[in-house]
Amino acid sequence: MPRRITLRSDAHEETIDVLDDQRVSQGGVIRRLNWEGPGVARVDGERVWVVGSGRTRWVYLDGCVHVFEIEDGDAPRRARSHAGSLAAPMPATVRQIRVKAGDVVHRGDTLIVLEAMKMELPVRAGADGTVAAIRCREGELVQPGVPLIEIAPAEGA
Repeated sequence: MPRRITLRSDAHEETIDVLDDQRVSQGGVIRRLNWEGPGVARVDGERVWVVGSGRTRWVYLDGCVHVFEIEDGDAPRRARSHAGSLAAPMPATVRQIRVKAGDVVHRGDTLIVLEAMKMELPVRAGADGTVAAIRCREGELVQPGVPLIEIAPAEGA
């Protein structure tokens, strides 16, 4: 019997059935997984990077970092982290901060660029809002889960 997991993020919720070590079913569509090494996989041939801690997974795909809380089966729903903060998905060095406090940002805007494992990780806004605070500086080594930028929701959001 497949193992069912639920991925929840601020943007959506997805249920996935893990069929075996190399296949998952997403909405009835079978996707192939090929692990290239720790934290690096190909899903239907497309490379993704995955880092996790507890039930949280950071997935880097198509230039965006997606944060998911994983739930197995009927496990109780856990409290989510504050939606208005952006954090590093893994230990990384802050290479570039592209915004300052007070800037208006839109979903998808690159706010900060991190470097980890010899790759650049642009951290993008998940929603429209205003930069409330920047809690890091360029050149700083940051840890996963620590808020780097606080975003206040856009008016009417």
